[in-house]
Amino acid sequence: MSKRLPFTLKALAQAADRALAWLTGRQDREGFWVFDLEADATIPAEYLLYRRFMGWDPDPGLVARLAEYLRRKQLPDGGWPLYDGDGKADVSASVKAYWALKLCGDRPEAAHMVRARQMILSLGGAAKSNVFTRFTLCLFGQMPWRLCPAMPIETVLLPRWFFFHFSKVSYWSRVVVVPLLLIYAHRPVCRLRLEEAVQELFVTPPDRIRHLDRFGQRGLLKDLFIALDRVLKVVEPYFPKGLRNRAVARAEAWLRSRMRGVGGNGAVFPSMVNAVEALRVLGAPDSDPDLVRGSAALDDLLLDRGEVSFCQPCVSPVWDTCLCLSAILEAGIDPGHPAVSRAVDWLFSKQVFFRGDWADYSPGLEAGGWAFQFENDFYPDLDDTAMVVMALLRAGCLDNERHRGLLAKAVNWMLGMQSSDGGWGAFDVDNDALFLNQIPFADHGALLDPSTSDLTARCVETLAMLGYGRDFAPLARGLEFLRREQEDCGAWFGRWGCNYIYGTWSVLSALRMAGEDMSAPWVRRAVDWFKSVQNPDGGFGETLYSYDDPSLAGKGASTRSQTAWALLGLLAAGEVDDPAVQRGVKHLLDTQDEHGDWDEVHFTGTGFPRVFYLRYHGYCRYFPLWALGMYQRLRRGGPTVQWEKALSEPAWPLLPAARS
Repeated sequence: MSKRLPFTLKALAQAADRALAWLTGRQDREGFWVFDLEADATIPAEYLLYRRFMGWDPDPGLVARLAEYLRRKQLPDGGWPLYDGDGKADVSASVKAYWALKLCGDRPEAAHMVRARQMILSLGGAAKSNVFTRFTLCLFGQMPWRLCPAMPIETVLLPRWFFFHFSKVSYWSRVVVVPLLLIYAHRPVCRLRLEEAVQELFVTPPDRIRHLDRFGQRGLLKDLFIALDRVLKVVEPYFPKGLRNRAVARAEAWLRSRMRGVGGNGAVFPSMVNAVEALRVLGAPDSDPDLVRGSAALDDLLLDRGEVSFCQPCVSPVWDTCLCLSAILEAGIDPGHPAVSRAVDWLFSKQVFFRGDWADYSPGLEAGGWAFQFENDFYPDLDDTAMVVMALLRAGCLDNERHRGLLAKAVNWMLGMQSSDGGWGAFDVDNDALFLNQIPFADHGALLDPSTSDLTARCVETLAMLGYGRDFAPLARGLEFLRREQEDCGAWFGRWGCNYIYGTWSVLSALRMAGEDMSAPWVRRAVDWFKSVQNPDGGFGETLYSYDDPSLAGKGASTRSQTAWALLGLLAAGEVDDPAVQRGVKHLLDTQDEHGDWDEVHFTGTGFPRVFYLRYHGYCRYFPLWALGMYQRLRRGGPTVQWEKALSEPAWPLLPAARS
């Protein structure tokens, strides 16, 4: 036990108070919080390409600000990375950013464009881009359509028992692929002016390339799917026209049904863009109601930030709000404070009672979860639902009879969404046909939504917080899943945040709430791992390259969000007096500005490991406050709000969570 802290308790209290004032001051009058959400350069680049495809000229001022954003994101070596911080040039991101700058008027002979072109060619050229970039190149006539994987529209008619069916892939794959199928069925080409083309980015002229997917590189199963792809390209022109028409009609109906809300198809940028472009390919005029709503939803993702503008991949108000609510409650705000009551009311107003795609595999289950965005009723998720429920419990919502009933619906939905392996995925049950990641289209390796440690930990923690014990079968199965998933080093993989620091924090918090012996050997291995990866400055950080190379787990420049996650994990393990915790707290105190704010450049959020990452601009604001608040309460000898809300008995009798 450290006898002398490297900071004063007064300084700690002042820092927490400043952060609390800063955060509550950023709450919207309606009760929610929402911070900028940033991805790599491909999103603003694709926005410009989408406007060009639709024949719509964006505002010149917006074009100039988007172009300036892209220029500022360029690396000194000429390429564009998948994330800021220590990201290296990625060929797909670089191709799209270079192309978008050409559309904005940047001349190929400009120094930054020359550097970009040289980097792209050194990486193998545009032909080495991922499938989504290749699809865009075909859409604009820069590659022949035959170089895209076969995507017959008739796949929407396949029976569920077939090895491939759209209910067997993740939500994000469904909403992205269905409009792509409609586009592929017509194979349109948007003709570019000579100065807009990017043929200079190919090492070999694309007309001379026979195949991009080659045999003998990734095993027998991959080779079988490549062979199937080549057969489909030969036989597809002979499919009956009537069958194709029926498939197009079904896909269009499916797509339009998911564009009826204001959030766009799937409420994420790639699927939203694909949907609007698909409607245009089908002949929809600018006045088409679904097209109007879809294009408006895309414009709503644009943010102006002074000299630059960028396009968000989606918006995160539910996620930001539940995390902010937990943070301010752990920091000591009174549950009766107007900021709390406004957030509670807003969160309940966003609870989803619509039976979306998840009901395909849970037909008897009632809805009751939360989605990530302002509106995405087809696709609530377990991560948001668990985090919202825990935030509402911290706010004392069990004391309100109406709130109790709504919380019961949410928990019942969560229980019904548990997968057969004992874990939880994000959006679906048993979405684990991992062999489908070998099809040529799935070069991103993220076609599926299997159970993960971080999401399973969320659900276990929620159930334990509600008073369910380790004798409750769903919770026990979740704990067993977590035990199986622990890595040899002691950490847990983090699917939705970077990476092992995120996953290990999530699991340790769940184990503490579930009453696990925190001195048990498997828990101490995780604690020892945390201490072993602490940086000399007291902070914690992990590069996103740990998804490519697990030996990099826990290694990277210190960030505020990852430092907070590590502290929350160590505090859950009972390490409040450990010098590692004290150094981590001091790191947060030293990096806070005079207004009570923190900032960080590195991306610490994950969309798809190895291919798509996120910078949540709120992470470095509310997670440090949460960690400081929890540490401060424990130093004073009291429980945290999180742990004192754990009930001795279940909050209500178990509802029947029907799932077939």
